[in-house]
Amino acid sequence: MAPRLDFSGWWAKDKRKGTPVVVTMENPNYSVLEIDGPDAEAFPSMDKGRGKNAKQFTWVLLLKAHYAVGCIASVAAVLWALPRVVKRRLVFRRAAATQSDEPDKGRLMLRFIRGFLLFSLVALAFELVAYLNGWHFQKPDLRLPESLHIPEATEIHGWMHSAYLSWLSFRADYIAYPIQLLSYMCIILFVIQSADRLILCLGCFWIKFKKIKPRVESDPFNSDDGSEYVYPMVLVQIPMCNEREVYEQSISAACQIDWPKDRLLIQVLDDSDDEAIQLLISTEVSKWSQRGVNIVYRHRLVRTGYKAGNLKSAMSCEYVRDYEFVAIFDADFQPNPDFLKLTIPHFKGNPELGLVQARWSFVNKNENLLTRLQNINLCFHFEVEQQVNGVFWNFFGFNGTAGVWRIKALEDSGGWLERTTVEDMDIAVRAHLHGWKFIFLNDVKVLCEVPESYEAYRKQQHRWHSGPMHLFRLCLPAIITSKISIWKKANLILLFFLLRKLILPFYSFTLFCVILPLTMFVPEAELPVWVICYVPVIMSFLNILPALRSFPFVVPYLLFENTMSVTKFNAMVSGLFKLGSSYEWVVTKKAGRSSESDLLTAAEREAKIVSLPLFHKGASESELSELNRLKEQHEKAPSPARKANKIYKKELALSLLLLTAAARSLLSAQGIHFYFLLFQGMSFLLVGLDLIGEQMS
Repeated sequence: MAPRLDFSGWWAKDKRKGTPVVVTMENPNYSVLEIDGPDAEAFPSMDKGRGKNAKQFTWVLLLKAHYAVGCIASVAAVLWALPRVVKRRLVFRRAAATQSDEPDKGRLMLRFIRGFLLFSLVALAFELVAYLNGWHFQKPDLRLPESLHIPEATEIHGWMHSAYLSWLSFRADYIAYPIQLLSYMCIILFVIQSADRLILCLGCFWIKFKKIKPRVESDPFNSDDGSEYVYPMVLVQIPMCNEREVYEQSISAACQIDWPKDRLLIQVLDDSDDEAIQLLISTEVSKWSQRGVNIVYRHRLVRTGYKAGNLKSAMSCEYVRDYEFVAIFDADFQPNPDFLKLTIPHFKGNPELGLVQARWSFVNKNENLLTRLQNINLCFHFEVEQQVNGVFWNFFGFNGTAGVWRIKALEDSGGWLERTTVEDMDIAVRAHLHGWKFIFLNDVKVLCEVPESYEAYRKQQHRWHSGPMHLFRLCLPAIITSKISIWKKANLILLFFLLRKLILPFYSFTLFCVILPLTMFVPEAELPVWVICYVPVIMSFLNILPALRSFPFVVPYLLFENTMSVTKFNAMVSGLFKLGSSYEWVVTKKAGRSSESDLLTAAEREAKIVSLPLFHKGASESELSELNRLKEQHEKAPSPARKANKIYKKELALSLLLLTAAARSLLSAQGIHFYFLLFQGMSFLLVGLDLIGEQMS
């Protein structure tokens, strides 16, 4: 009899095994079917038998060993390539001048950082020996140094043990207290500056909430009574110096400004010392002049006073007396055609108004990490600082470009002076002392560029932070003796100069680059966690509010600002004490981008050869012969230098110092201190090796 196959017990089981699959069909002719996956008992796994096969087991081991060897090889390749990268940076340094190679520049600060680094390395070695030998004692109390537990003579093992105990006692008695006092002073300054930043943000929120902004009462160009608007005479000045990349687009934008041609004059103020660039600019001016634009080209043979001397020389022309207003644009600025129609009407009916400042907008803000971080800073500067000061104080620092001055205000304030490298701030302070008012237009934007290389940005920041301190020395007596109110004097001295130009770089460098790593080796003077973490993060969030799209970069922004404190502190000291680099002007290198999508323009212009078809129209025979000569020189000229990274010794030394302090913080199990020092040290390392931003030729 055949065996009976009874599956009733198997079907009667409530326990389901396998993975249910549900198939849903929209067609009404089909129904929903639920299928249970195959049971493990019905189809036994074949893997159990495979595990017993010795040959397959050997192959599995070989595959895993191959994978492990590949991982080890990848890590080894990275570690092997790292010294080569550093070596390449050091080799390229011979071809590219470093900041420290320049005579008598930053030598004192570099020596201080090197001495500090040497001390930290010795202290770290000492602490490691003590840690490995188990010499752990009660943490000394700053207020009660006698609470330090000093072992008995029987507990001391060797001269090194005795020396370590002497070091503990010495740092508790003589080192910790001065460091703690300095840290308290920096913390107070830090809190004051943070409060000022918070008040500015609250003022900006109030302006947004109340919708406060300068307005023109009526449209002057479309009056109801039928009278025509009398266009005032406006002078447009474009100062430039060796601006090969941007001269064409800036002149083109200025020549397309919507204003009657007989009421507008454009001055191209060229301080270039390169004959080829001079000829290019003059040819561009001739081209627009032949199109009917009222434009003139001026070139100074002697470049004295930098930009201030250039503007002063242009204002001395006799025909300037016929003009009422002057608009100033740097060489990389591209104003919209309606710029004058949005700014000039604010002067009508407001005889005390001396300056109308527009906002900057950046065509290359998303080019690299450096430009993104600059965009955060400058957006806060315009959206918060300039706007709040303009609304509540009627005063702010002139940005040097994208602004319209009443010529009478310039003459009443003494005109352009060549005494500092911040001629824009100089004329703004003197005009404010003479009672002139300023207006900032946040909704009028002018396209420009931010530096794409760290070298250019570093030099720009040095000038922007040394110049104000130099100016403060010169204009302090005039501020004190001026006839403005005591509140405006206090705003100028305490807030505008001391707090935002002097205190900010001082405490940033001292607190985070000196005191914080020092407290790792002198733990009796430990900084509170809220100073290191909470308050800086909150301030970074406030700074990034005007540029919310840059929110993912808040951590790099915080680290980079602390990294730049070295340059800003050095510049502030040189300007305050009138050192050699306080009166240094280096033209900021531009890429020549005319729009955000114009990513190939810079590369094309580097390889661009001066050709006659581009310039021969309207050129004289002498100009054509000069162009032929320049073209021959260009063809014989060697290929452009290879772009190379530079080495910044102060940043590299500080990176080693902070990484050493981070290693010391591990012995004390200080989590937040360790991570802050680690990431800050890596930030200094990247900047020191010039691995941020584009490279310069």
